[in-house]
Amino acid sequence: MGWFPCSGPSKQTSKKKNSVDSGRHSTDKLKSKNSLRSKEVDKDAGSNQIAAKTFIFRDLAAATKNFRGDYLLGEGGFGRVYKGVIESNQVVAIKQLDRNGLQGNREFLVEVLMLSLLHHPNLVNLIGYCADGDQRLLVYEYMPLGSLEDHLHVGLNLELKYCSADPTPGKERLDWNTRMKIAAGAAKGLEYLHSASPPVIYRDLKCSNILLGEGYHAKLSDFGLAKLGPVGDNTHVSTRVMGTYGYCAPEYAMTGQLTLKSDVYSFGVVLLEIITGRKAIESSKTGGDFNLARPLFKDRRKFSQMADPMLQGHYPVRGMYQALAVAAMCVQEQPNMRPVIADVVTALTYLASQKFDHETRGGIQTSRPGPATSPRMKRW
Repeated sequence: MGWFPCSGPSKQTSKKKNSVDSGRHSTDKLKSKNSLRSKEVDKDAGSNQIAAKTFIFRDLAAATKNFRGDYLLGEGGFGRVYKGVIESNQVVAIKQLDRNGLQGNREFLVEVLMLSLLHHPNLVNLIGYCADGDQRLLVYEYMPLGSLEDHLHVGLNLELKYCSADPTPGKERLDWNTRMKIAAGAAKGLEYLHSASPPVIYRDLKCSNILLGEGYHAKLSDFGLAKLGPVGDNTHVSTRVMGTYGYCAPEYAMTGQLTLKSDVYSFGVVLLEIITGRKAIESSKTGGDFNLARPLFKDRRKFSQMADPMLQGHYPVRGMYQALAVAAMCVQEQPNMRPVIADVVTALTYLASQKFDHETRGGIQTSRPGPATSPRMKRW
């Protein structure tokens, strides 16, 4: 939702990215345009038709009681997000484009196309959209547990994420088992994008874009910055550097050359946040910013100090070291040294299966029979 160039905070321009007429003309093409080969991208949906429903503005205004203040869930770069109830009493999250905001018609169109053609249990479900006159709105499934950021950084968030639950104080911190389940789920969503044909580069992976459903089921959201990846002999796509400061891969931030490994780096930062409970970028006491991905791995003797203090020591030491090893590989400076996301999924699925119970086994990891160590990952 909120995004800005990787090189630093954004500067809002006075000109809109696209005129309303241009956006309306492009939106009229949504049902006929298919920028992805749908049959290959979505193996489960046996149709190449865009499934998202079109809404008229009047119906969405009624669903939110005319966008009443007590229906507001949050606000970000796109605009405001409201809780709503549509036909059949279905609860939804309705994201309304701020016509003076940073994200414009292009991002609106990209998100509608991507989420209409890509379907996976770990991607948020787009129910429909509205392009009525100059109004631009997106209708999503409602995610009752909010975002990963809401739970990791309790009390530190100034912005609620769309599709998030109603603001409730005193949310409990996530335990170790839940953190590994969320990490594995997010990785599976990213793996699905990377395995599409052509592959999709998410480009804005961060904790606030990982939404949580019942049972802490993780889903990736906010696809306005998604980009089709390189095909054939191409090694990268060149594009304007966009994303969120602290999550961008260094080579992408410097050159604008985007690859699947750029997403892997971002995932590594998210995994570090999950393990440590710290934010990707924090202001240091000496002035300047502390970048979570850079200094943490210099001294392996301090690994035991890196677990989130809110876990209160209730985590498997061996499992924590293995999770840190995965994160360390993901945030390698050189992209060719990072693993492919499929190997990350294998490792995290294994860690998520190792159920930790500090009460019954005195802090010893318990699991169903499996390998003695986590699967080894390929570097590329």
